[in-house]
Amino acid sequence: MTQPIVVSLGEILWDMLPEGKRAGGAPVNFTYHAAQNGLVGRSISAIGNDSLGDELEAAVKNAGIDAILQRNDYPTGTVGVVLNDGIPSYEIVQGVAWDHVALTDELIEAVSEADAVCYGSLACRDEESKNTILELLKHTKPGALKYYDINIRGDFFSKELIEAQLEAATVFKINDDELELLRPMFGIEGSDEEACAWFIKHYDLDYMILTGGSQFSIIMKRDGETSYVKTPRVKVADTVGAGDSFSGAFTSEILKGSSLHEAHIYACNVAAYVCTQSGAWPEYPAEIPNYIHQQGLDK
Repeated sequence: MTQPIVVSLGEILWDMLPEGKRAGGAPVNFTYHAAQNGLVGRSISAIGNDSLGDELEAAVKNAGIDAILQRNDYPTGTVGVVLNDGIPSYEIVQGVAWDHVALTDELIEAVSEADAVCYGSLACRDEESKNTILELLKHTKPGALKYYDINIRGDFFSKELIEAQLEAATVFKINDDELELLRPMFGIEGSDEEACAWFIKHYDLDYMILTGGSQFSIIMKRDGETSYVKTPRVKVADTVGAGDSFSGAFTSEILKGSSLHEAHIYACNVAAYVCTQSGAWPEYPAEIPNYIHQQGLDK
């Protein structure tokens, strides 16, 4: 059986932590975890013609991540990260290489071969990368998952951008804080489940994913099938990349034919494991611990 292919579009950068820099970025984190779970993963982004770009390219290669990294004359992306009890806050440098991903035939070909494409709002803060990403999404093959993890950071978003990205999506992932931000923007009322159903109806989605941090997550399908899982309790090292690992694991299981609830449970277990490790790209154990069943959280 041919391995499914996933491609992520957007930022790649150095997280500048108190203990030193660490390679990351939500789209490349997604690719790493999809690949760890048996898919062929590629990341599309840009780095600078500088030493940080050289080091970042080497880090990506050493992690086993396949990537198309354009080079340009803007600096390689960096983000200041401060962890408070393992929870990150971010100061994202602007005017960097991944703001200027150019549309090329190579990128179009890579996206057209993918079974799933992941993208978010942050990489669309600059017109050049935004136009490239929105154009690339027009070149996906029929039936490909278009996984929109909104991933709101700072004020790098607008209703117009979110609507354009939702129009292209077949999967929408959002966390509970982001949902509260979008409720007044879109005039959404009712329960979390009603909000999920609202997005599915208005944007013709196949899946709607709502994560509630340390409390819960909900995944709803177009036909109304819904999976609800309580978040397992683990000893947290940090939560950097946990949401991206959830996305990569869920996508891998859906593309491999798992049921909605099976894919959801596995994604929760992967994200919980990542929280017990430092960084977004931990080595996987021989088997991911099944925290859900160990703690009786399967509903």
